[in-house]
Amino acid sequence: MTALRFDILGIGNAIVDQLAEVPESFLSRHDIHKGAMRLCDAATAEHLARALPNPRETSGGSVANTCATAAALGSRVAFLGKVAEDRLGRRFRDDILSAGVHFPTPPLTNGTPTATCIVAITPDGQRTMSTFLGASVEFAPEDIDANLIGESGIIYLEGYLFDPPAARAAFRRAARLARQAGRKIALSLSDPLCVDRHRALFRAFVRDSVDLLFANEVEICSLYEENEFEAAAERTRAEVPLAALTRSEAGSVLISGGETIPIAACPTRLVDSTGAGDAYAAGFLHAYMGGRDLALAGRLGSLAAAEAIAHLGARPGAGLGARAVALLR
Repeated sequence: MTALRFDILGIGNAIVDQLAEVPESFLSRHDIHKGAMRLCDAATAEHLARALPNPRETSGGSVANTCATAAALGSRVAFLGKVAEDRLGRRFRDDILSAGVHFPTPPLTNGTPTATCIVAITPDGQRTMSTFLGASVEFAPEDIDANLIGESGIIYLEGYLFDPPAARAAFRRAARLARQAGRKIALSLSDPLCVDRHRALFRAFVRDSVDLLFANEVEICSLYEENEFEAAAERTRAEVPLAALTRSEAGSVLISGGETIPIAACPTRLVDSTGAGDAYAAGFLHAYMGGRDLALAGRLGSLAAAEAIAHLGARPGAGLGARAVALLR
């Protein structure tokens, strides 16, 4: 088996987040439903970006956020995702590289702009997202590096990639190569609407290919069409070796064979809920790939999520590192 170069290889949408704190009136003025994530075209994204007060730009996308946070914790991390050869594409590349993440995917040159997500954060800490997917959905099977997959301990796939056909084909190729190389496959369900659109495909993929599933309460209930979390968790137990199911302030539940491990949420102050699930996955994967027991991995995931929502932006602050070291001693 090929020697490990990376602990984690993430594959997902490469998006530049443009975040700003806004008054409630910003949402009504632009006819945006609070707390939602909607897809928009390039012109709408550009219009909203111009309207944001003092926006902050950072490399984003769910799995990219997980990769950056895991790297900050000390994991060896790589990421595959598509950006364009434009200003935002260069911004994404510079930012993800500065986070310590290897990013070898060549940029798109056909004129499609880099993806961006306009994140409007209201005073109650709620985030409302308008996303232009741009170049990210043109990620294709030829962007999958077979050698890189063989050199990575776990391949972490983003459920959003199930939407566009070319990206879905890349997703499946990555999973196939990971299985052939004897590597573990992790999947984030990403969004309940995405699950609703591709439920049968997701179920088959989880059952046949996934070693570790990340999902929140709404997503896992959507996957199995259950109204109660407990029923959905039992369905998960029968189909995937390990699942980390998050429940916001109720913490999370780890499902592994006949074992159920509840993990308490860490006390924190909500400033911005953006990226809580991404940070949880980063903390969990860092401990899990480091050989720690499941309960400790869940506790580090909970700590990372609490740190992420305590300040503006999708990633935890610098204080996470010291707290993680103390927890893992």
